[in-house]
Order: sequence, then structure tokens, then C-alpha cells
Amino acid sequence: MFLVQLRQAGPAWDGSKPMEEQSGWDEHASFMDGLVDAGFVVLGGPLADERRVVHAVEAESEEAVRATLARDPWSGTHLVLDAVEPWTIRLDARRG
Repeated sequence: MFLVQLRQAGPAWDGSKPMEEQSGWDEHASFMDGLVDAGFVVLGGPLADERRVVHAVEAESEEAVRATLARDPWSGTHLVLDAVEPWTIRLDARRG
């Protein structure tokens, strides 16, 4: 099942710094890279305002997404989870 999750800047986010200069960036980036390597995160990244992030993920349920993202070193500090929604893919260029 594919789901889309939206997270936004949390209380520890420093709006004067880019994402890569936030405290704990290396730990967060390592965690997220691991989710990509595991096939959990399919694609994602920040929106233009750089205060919100969207990821398309492959997981069994919304609860699985929430539990996985709760392990992120930035969870609740630099990023706060706003929504997790099931995503029905109707257009897919990967199909042959």
C-alpha cells in the first residue's frame, strides 16, 4: 500500500537556517537514507517553503508509517507529523 505523509517544521526548527544546517541533521539524514534503502520511502522531499516535507511511502498501514517516523531523531522536535493518507495511484510511468 502506498501512503503520503506530510510533516511540518516543529518547535526546534530554526527558520533562519537551511535544512542541512539544522541541529541533528546528520542523524536525521542517516535515518531517512535508511528508510530509502529499505524501500519504505519511495520518493520525497521538502516543499518550496522548506517548512513542510512530503514523502510517498510503501507500508502496510497508517499505524506502520506513524511508528516508523516516530523513530526519526527529528520526530516531534524539528518535524511534526501532520497527516498520513492512503494514496491510490492511477497513473504510473513505471508500468510497461
